[in-house]
Amino acid sequence: MNGGDGDRDRAQLVLLAAAVAAAALVPMALAYLTLGAHPDVAATAERDTPGEDALRALDRAATNASTAVDRTPWSERERTVAAFDAAIATDVRGIETARLSETVAVDVTRNATAASTWTGANCPRGPNRAFGDCEAIDGVVVQERAGEATLLAVGFDVRVTEPEGSSELTVVLGTW
Repeated sequence: MNGGDGDRDRAQLVLLAAAVAAAALVPMALAYLTLGAHPDVAATAERDTPGEDALRALDRAATNASTAVDRTPWSERERTVAAFDAAIATDVRGIETARLSETVAVDVTRNATAASTWTGANCPRGPNRAFGDCEAIDGVVVQERAGEATLLAVGFDVRVTEPEGSSELTVVLGTW
């Protein structure tokens, strides 16, 4: 074996090592870009306000809670509302405390007036409808459908307090 063959083998080994290192960097670069750590991503992404974040989380929580509630007879509609309250309670506490480390406080309360107003304006009714009455109970709108209480909507007041100030939002979420 002469000296030229050793240099060539060493050069090939160096090239192979460089190729392996480059291949290992590709997943890291993709993860970096996917997580939004690239300067271009930060420049174009709009920041949601804490209130928008809270409303989006509350909508998701209400939808999940409504699917967890079993149907009850219309005569036991208060039990449907109580089951909804139990199903959403943990998520509401999570929403209220999610951004405390960022000095953002969220307070979520039920709004019975907004739910009643929604009921008067949006409850499905009229000729050719097989649905019964709607009723707002403690801010939760239920309707009699086939003799059972069906959740339709829920009214909330959301107060968000952050260093820049505070805002109050009223929303009625539904129909599930």
